[in-house]
Amino acid sequence: MASKAEGDRKEPINEQAVANMYAAMRSELNQIYSKITELEMEVSEHSLVINAIQPLDPSRRCYRMIGGVLVERTIKEVLPAVQRNREGLEEVVARLNEALEKKKRDIAEFEAKYKIRIRKTDADVKDDSGRKEGSAQGVLVGPASGNE
Repeated sequence: MASKAEGDRKEPINEQAVANMYAAMRSELNQIYSKITELEMEVSEHSLVINAIQPLDPSRRCYRMIGGVLVERTIKEVLPAVQRNREGLEEVVARLNEALEKKKRDIAEFEAKYKIRIRKTDADVKDDSGRKEGSAQGVLVGPASGNE
């Protein structure tokens, strides 16, 4: 059965090995999530730059950070490069999303195979009950009236 998918691993020996493999899979999933988030922020930053410099005169000077060095170029030179970078980042995000879906399926199969269920601890249950009431935590709202 060596011809199966590359993602197949050795069969775990005991419950601890199963738990360790499951934790490693969840960790990989979280790493993919964080990388996707990071790259989506980069795409957003590239879009902001493109929207800011697109309407400007192509011969206008602009500065671009390349490998930690600030270089002077014209908008005509910089705009296509920034657009290419954004497109490349979007492709990478799409591939990571595919990898994320595959990893989710792998984890679901692993959970089904070994009958894994996630139990909530008492602390998690208490946190969930308080979220409905305080769902707007971290949001500052100014006074309703303008009398200050």
